[in-house]
Amino acid sequence: MATLWIILIYLGGLLAFAMGSKKFFRGTSSDYFVASRSIGPFMLLMSVFGTTMTAFALVGSTGETFDIGIGTYGLMASSSGLIHAACFFVIGIRLWAIGKRHGYVTQIQFFRERFKSDGLGYLLFPILVMLVVPYLLIGVIGGAKTILGVTSAAGPKPGMFPEAFAATNGGIPPWISGAVICLVVLCYIFAGGSRATAWANTFQTIVFMAMGVLAIVLISNKLGGFGAAIEAAKASHLVRTPTAEAGIKPLTFLTYMFIPLSVGMFPHLFQHWLTARSARAFKLTVIAHPLCIMIVWVPCVLIGAWATGIPALEGTPPGAVLGKMLGILVKDPIVVGLVTAGVLAAIMSSLDSQFLCLGTMFTNDVVLHKAKKTYTDQNILLMARGFVVFIVVLTYVLSLVLFKQNIFDLAVWSFSGFAALTPLVLAALYWKRANKAGAYLSVIGATVTWFIFFAMSGFGGEIIVLNGVMPVAICWVVGAVGMVVGSLVSTAPDEETVAKFFPQL
Repeated sequence: MATLWIILIYLGGLLAFAMGSKKFFRGTSSDYFVASRSIGPFMLLMSVFGTTMTAFALVGSTGETFDIGIGTYGLMASSSGLIHAACFFVIGIRLWAIGKRHGYVTQIQFFRERFKSDGLGYLLFPILVMLVVPYLLIGVIGGAKTILGVTSAAGPKPGMFPEAFAATNGGIPPWISGAVICLVVLCYIFAGGSRATAWANTFQTIVFMAMGVLAIVLISNKLGGFGAAIEAAKASHLVRTPTAEAGIKPLTFLTYMFIPLSVGMFPHLFQHWLTARSARAFKLTVIAHPLCIMIVWVPCVLIGAWATGIPALEGTPPGAVLGKMLGILVKDPIVVGLVTAGVLAAIMSSLDSQFLCLGTMFTNDVVLHKAKKTYTDQNILLMARGFVVFIVVLTYVLSLVLFKQNIFDLAVWSFSGFAALTPLVLAALYWKRANKAGAYLSVIGATVTWFIFFAMSGFGGEIIVLNGVMPVAICWVVGAVGMVVGSLVSTAPDEETVAKFFPQL
């Protein structure tokens, strides 16, 4: 019971902290969508890092390490640290400058004007929503599985469908925990928009980084120290290099590096970039982001490896490993509650940004674009909030139906789709010859290829590997080729467009 109270106190504190930002809300759509472009370096780092660290990083990485070994760190964390920072520098700063110069609040606005095509925006909107929804699902499902793991030793009753409606031994049913998570996030998004999101992400990022360190210290102590915990783990899961036994071929390991490119096309990250006060605000994010990734991923991967040496965890679903391990080893309910709050902090720091960005895109890219009448800020905020409610309800319902899905696999499919679209943004920013035809071919080619692989997996199932090559690499190449070929065989952009997006220094 104490564990549950700690979780509830944390959620209440988060809500109070984020709602406090409402005092600074200026009541305008610009403030709601991009915080009037006033966020400084530290808060930008915390909000950007918080929104990229999800259940995928905490719950997912622990479960995947439990499944295949510590090679999980090499697959995602090591490359992500460098590639994310590179994307922030190469893509983020330039998009911020263009967005501020022309008053953009969504990436679709940028692509529409860069390629002079309204249709491209209408094509991109459903694609981006389709890719964000799985990202949202891993947050809600991951949070529900963690709470279930720490409040119930037995987990869901076997054979019940959907599993999200059942729990034993006093466990909190996922339909309840998922609803609470969604409602808390929804409340502070309503209150202050992107400013409340930035405040909440800053608070939550500090919490989950601190709790990650606390978790690894407590669990290692219960296992007799770091040395004893490693010795007890399965030897096959302690191999750092790719192995056939772990199902990781060298080519698979290499092509996994395409996945971190996804941050270049995350619509919610684009919105966070636009909140920056100045280009200098990016400096801390570029430098410190890799270090923050290491602080979070190392404990999670080590815990996943140690879990392989605990007999009681054999047969545990990957998504439930972290929660169940805490429930078995750390008996103090207060400590378990604190660590669980840390996991929820990581999950919710992504959910809020994603919910908000979808409301922003719907309002600005669908409703207001080509609107024949002028809307007041009050009308605009009402539309944005209404669409956010719709997405929250949709995500919650889907999380109950898809509760069995592997969080890591679902996240990789979502990230792969965004990564496949990065040739679009790179060409738009750095290639003057890139044009509308190339943009269409790039988006359609990458999306169709991704969808074929996604369907082959059973719509979010185990990752398909073709002769060792990850699907994301194939999708990215298709998108890049489409951009190059389409741009070269059609008319070059006019001088006005080139001058607008590639001004002389």
